[in-house]
Amino acid sequence: MLNLIYWELFKTYSKWRTYIGFIAVGVLIPIIMWIMWIEGGKFIQYQLRTMQSEFLITGNLFNGWAIAQIIMNGLWVHVPALIALVAGDQLSGEATAGTFRLTLIRPVSRTKILNAKYIATLMYTASLVIGIALLSIGLGIWIFGTGDLIALDKEGIVILPESNLIYHFLFAYVLAIWSMFVVASLAFFISSFVENAIGPIIITMTIIAIFYIITFLPVESVENIKPWLFTTHMNVWQQALRDPFDWDIIRDSVLILGAYNGAFWGATLLIFKRKDILS
Repeated sequence: MLNLIYWELFKTYSKWRTYIGFIAVGVLIPIIMWIMWIEGGKFIQYQLRTMQSEFLITGNLFNGWAIAQIIMNGLWVHVPALIALVAGDQLSGEATAGTFRLTLIRPVSRTKILNAKYIATLMYTASLVIGIALLSIGLGIWIFGTGDLIALDKEGIVILPESNLIYHFLFAYVLAIWSMFVVASLAFFISSFVENAIGPIIITMTIIAIFYIITFLPVESVENIKPWLFTTHMNVWQQALRDPFDWDIIRDSVLILGAYNGAFWGATLLIFKRKDILS
């Protein structure tokens, strides 16, 4: 099994499209930081304008941790497309190239082959998120320095001391990887239906867009649906920037996202085992 995973990783990272995501974030994150550096902290001051009239705020709030949080809030709109670009090519790409028949004549079950491809897809997803983490935190701290973090979201304001931030962000990126696994699983599932690598990308992003619209739609008739949509829980990483953690919310989100991962993988396995490979 490990040998299969190795070769699937080799095939994945030997394709040029695998590096589009890394190149995109490698260009975009420095540009964002350059813009923030030019702005000189105006963005942070704008967010804290109401607090500054009531509290005395000191220290370096315009620091690398704050920039990393801003990047996390902004990039997750685009990261799913970068993940779908690779995950959607895992099965459909082989079908397009006509290499499935050659692959399946080996004395290895379809289940093992599919699992190796799925694990390689998840490992790529994790590597992309880790790349974003290393670049945003490392470059952010190098340029803007360190300090405490004022975490702002719809639940309120939390001041996190600098001494604990590394643990909060590590937890945040672990949760972010878990949420991005759903995107990878969805694209991987859709790729089992089609023989064109473009189809899974378009369909995956369309489904995510529809789910996001429903998630943020201020209509009472869909309130009962929202808790069961994976898009509702994809920002669970924000809970890692709270103190104390709301473990009930984190647990529910992790379980629901995990259920989607399991369902997509199970459905893909069922389809792949019954699929008539003609090329």
